[in-house]
Amino acid sequence: MVAITPVRPEDHAVWRELFNGYLTFYEEQLDEATIDALFARVLASDIHGALARDDQGRPIGLVHWLTHASTWSIADYCYLEDLYVDATARRSGAGAALVEHVRVWAKENGAAKVYWLTAESNATARSLYDRVAERTGFIHYEIAL
Repeated sequence: MVAITPVRPEDHAVWRELFNGYLTFYEEQLDEATIDALFARVLASDIHGALARDDQGRPIGLVHWLTHASTWSIADYCYLEDLYVDATARRSGAGAALVEHVRVWAKENGAAKVYWLTAESNATARSLYDRVAERTGFIHYEIAL
C-alpha cells in the first residue's frame, strides 16, 4: 500500500534524491541554488509537495503542485508541475496515488481543475495519465527568458 505524506524538513535528503532522479529522467540540470530554493518553497507551501512511501515507509515518489488564477474561471486552477516515481517502484500505484492526492487537495481547496504536461515520449506516465485524466489536445509552447 502506498502512503502519501507532505514533504517535511527531515525529508530533505530523500526528496533531493528523488528530485535528482526526476531531473535525470528528463535530462535536465538545475543549479544548487534553484534546487535549494525549491525545497524551501515547498516547506513554506508556496509550492506544495508530497512524497509517496512504500510499505516500509521508504520514499519512492514525489509530486509538486501550485495554484494560480485563471481568466476562464472564478476558481483557481491547480497545476501539477512535477511528478516522479523511482524506476524500482513504477507500476506500483505510487503515480496514481500522487495524482489522486493532488486531485483531492485541489477539490478541497476549491480549484476548478488540475492539469499538467508530460513529454510525448514518456509512454509509462502517459499510460497512467490516459487512465486518470482527459487528454486535451493542446500543444505546449514556451519562450525562454
